[in-house]
Amino acid sequence: MEENPQYVIEMRNIVKEFPGIKANDNITLKLKKGEIHALLGENGAGKSTLMSVLFGLYQPDGGSIYKDGVEVHIKSPNDATALHIGMVHQHFKLVECFSVLDNIILGDEDSRFGWITKKKAKAKCEELMEKYGLEVDLDRKVSDISVGMQQRAEILKMLYRDNDILIFDEPTAVLTPQEIENLMVTMKNMAKEGKSILFISHKLNEIMDVSDTCTVLRKGKLVGTVKTKDTNSEKLAEMMVGHEVSFTVEKNEAKPGNAVLEVSDVSVKDPLTRKETVKDVSFKVFSGEILCIAGIEGNGQTQLINALTGIDRIQKGKMILNGNDVTRKNIYTRIKEGMSHIPEDRQKYGLVLDYNVEQNMVIEQYRDKRFSNHGWIRFGARKKYSDEMIGVYDVRTSQGSKTVTRSMSGGNQQKLIIGREMDKKHSLLVAVQPTRGLDVGAVSDIHSKIVADRDKGAAVLLISLELDEVMNLADRILVMYEGEIVGSFNPKTTTVSELGLYMAGAKRMAVDADGNSLGEGALFHKNNSIKKGETANEEIK
Repeated sequence: MEENPQYVIEMRNIVKEFPGIKANDNITLKLKKGEIHALLGENGAGKSTLMSVLFGLYQPDGGSIYKDGVEVHIKSPNDATALHIGMVHQHFKLVECFSVLDNIILGDEDSRFGWITKKKAKAKCEELMEKYGLEVDLDRKVSDISVGMQQRAEILKMLYRDNDILIFDEPTAVLTPQEIENLMVTMKNMAKEGKSILFISHKLNEIMDVSDTCTVLRKGKLVGTVKTKDTNSEKLAEMMVGHEVSFTVEKNEAKPGNAVLEVSDVSVKDPLTRKETVKDVSFKVFSGEILCIAGIEGNGQTQLINALTGIDRIQKGKMILNGNDVTRKNIYTRIKEGMSHIPEDRQKYGLVLDYNVEQNMVIEQYRDKRFSNHGWIRFGARKKYSDEMIGVYDVRTSQGSKTVTRSMSGGNQQKLIIGREMDKKHSLLVAVQPTRGLDVGAVSDIHSKIVADRDKGAAVLLISLELDEVMNLADRILVMYEGEIVGSFNPKTTTVSELGLYMAGAKRMAVDADGNSLGEGALFHKNNSIKKGETANEEIK
């Protein structure tokens, strides 16, 4: 028995194969006590697979795992939990119809005379929430809380089981900037207490900020392990993709044409709470421009986009697409009228996970003459198209077009959707968090494709929580706060700090029906608002 207690975890020469692909090819990773160790790589590089081997979801085809210098065999997540290894998955493993507390204690319940007792568990959870700043309503159903709150529930689930080796798989992919900042602080505090963290991320600034060590994978192979303080974002990006990566978006001046989308006094109610979450919103998106709606999550952007794309109903107001009133039209009609939609939740609204790549690639175009003939599917044409799109958008698959979508990494699922929506004929692209979960190389490529789409004459409505993305891509920026448009900006003449004031509700300005500013921002109290006809410069008392 070989012992090396310097490391709490050693994964030595790990090999994991799936049909048609070697996901992990002789990878060695070592984690010290109290260390935050980042795992970086392109979409499909094998990061999640490697962590799933450590957590017992997959069995390695070669190599060995050591805990505190002693070889261990982790055959299931229960074995991992017994070794105090916990994992927050990229796509959360929560039962939506259960309460947060029930999810946290699931599988580790206290019982008395055959009845589950929750008093001690709730007290322990409340203590953990206070200690780590992970506030969440324990009594609410998971289906009724935000994704940020769901992630907190997943972290509490790990901490409740007294895990001291914590795996975070893309933990910031679905969080707001404020939630990301809070999570980074929480992770640092955990490391100070002696917990050891494995942190998968594509976001180089987060890795530079929070990690002590970084291991880089590329196409299933180990590229190298470096001390974070001895490197920089540019070097890590080059290690990850194998060549230099540009962090700026190259684009020419926008040349707006006619209005493609006209939104007039639209109001929307939340389907669950029935509260008005979007209030009299008006703006236009013109061909040949990228209009971005920025804001902190939870200020009505999701409900607005769901209403504009037909997922939810517009309660009041009007939506005109290419001159046609589609306010009461269904999703299929809006697609036929020229709308493409990259949804916020790729698994809920973007894909049928048990379909293969080919089926998902043509799911909105299966009636097209290219893919069907008098009701008969043209399988050859469909597969040829899917194969071409896989190549153009670099969708990493194990079995090409026949790969079941559920088996792919989140980033590759995202690239599938982006390829499908951008390639099909459209005049309006509604892109919600389009680069969520993508590596830096893929982000640069997708940004270039969005700009190219604009330059071909498409109108682009972008919704993003990433302010760097907003500033780089947008030709015009609207800020949304508490369901209203509170500011309109030119990215060339504004700053991230100024946008932040409007996003936080500290300032607002009057905006016309096209979504253009009527003047400088005015200070305001959150219970007041500037009404139509008021002077934008006037301070509201």
